[in-house]
Amino acid sequence: MSVAFTKEGDSEAFAADLPDRPISPHPNLVTPEGLAQIEAELAAARGAYAAAQSAGGAADGDRTAMARATRDLRYWSARRATAQLTERDPTKTVVQFGDRVTFEREDGRVQTFRIVGEDEADPAKGSVSYIAPIARALLGKGVGETAAAPGGEIEITAIE
Repeated sequence: MSVAFTKEGDSEAFAADLPDRPISPHPNLVTPEGLAQIEAELAAARGAYAAAQSAGGAADGDRTAMARATRDLRYWSARRATAQLTERDPTKTVVQFGDRVTFEREDGRVQTFRIVGEDEADPAKGSVSYIAPIARALLGKGVGETAAAPGGEIEITAIE
């Protein structure tokens, strides 16, 4: 047997042994949109797994694709199983999970973020995880209140 074939097989076996995606130790709070996102990712993972299986699975097909699909299926299945749909209480006037909060920083910058679950957080698109320091500083505060946040004090100007 050629050494080239042995090395290729070894690297493929290594690729097929992908580590699991880390799962947060925090409660898996989700907004209705976050739950829909998890369900879409789970459906995509199931589709990728089925496609990898039909291609021959780990024995004959692309072992890396099968390993990736299996890993993603485990992750999204776990996230769906632990998802806690959390909707805001309309009777409260303080910042809650799922709210869009506008605040002003000490330097005059105005920012708006929606506080969401870990899997749907995307600061570039205006959403932060509820476990992020900025979100923790805002939760439970009302309009006009200040909070100590990374980078200085902030004042809440709007809650939607």
